[in-house]
Amino acid sequence: MSGAMRKAWAQGGLEQKIKTRSPIKVIAALTVVGAAVLLGAGAAAKLRAQGLDNDKYSLRSPGGIAFSDFKGYEDWSVVSSARTEDVLKVIVANPAMIGAYKVGTPANGQPFPQGSMIVKLQWKPKKSTEAPFVVDVPDTFKQVFVMEKDNKRFPKTGGWGYAVYNYDVAANKFSADPSALQDCGQTCHVAVKAKDYIFHPYQKR
Repeated sequence: MSGAMRKAWAQGGLEQKIKTRSPIKVIAALTVVGAAVLLGAGAAAKLRAQGLDNDKYSLRSPGGIAFSDFKGYEDWSVVSSARTEDVLKVIVANPAMIGAYKVGTPANGQPFPQGSMIVKLQWKPKKSTEAPFVVDVPDTFKQVFVMEKDNKRFPKTGGWGYAVYNYDVAANKFSADPSALQDCGQTCHVAVKAKDYIFHPYQKR
């Protein structure tokens, strides 16, 4: 084979390799771009959620209770639930309080430990349009009612401090209830003083 023929053959092979690889490279590039777009959207959503959390956890009640004391309540274990005509409620507690519940507090006569925290999450109810039976389900989120145990900070209210944080659906924003002083729940909860001021037992599951 002459030198000219070998050169032409080599060029032809190179062109074939380029043609073969080009679609693969294009697909790979598109895949990378697509992944970046998806990751970017996910990151943006995460940042928005973090922004809302940062705003929420910067709040402090008129009684001086910081919302950040309850950071992570969204993932706490459920204690119980309740229902009034206008509100659906789910009660959750932090690990320290759940641990006390599981060893029999307050039925065993022992108080909840210092650092116990309990949160009541409240929704406006609505009738389900999907269930094949009549049932109320959560509609719009309305409010977070919180209690924390600290005998030194709250000696006049059985060691418990209370606060309320309202949620504005339209603004997608939480705010501290201006009328919720640190003893705002004491009037009601004194009725269960013998149970360390806690209404809800840890329900069987």
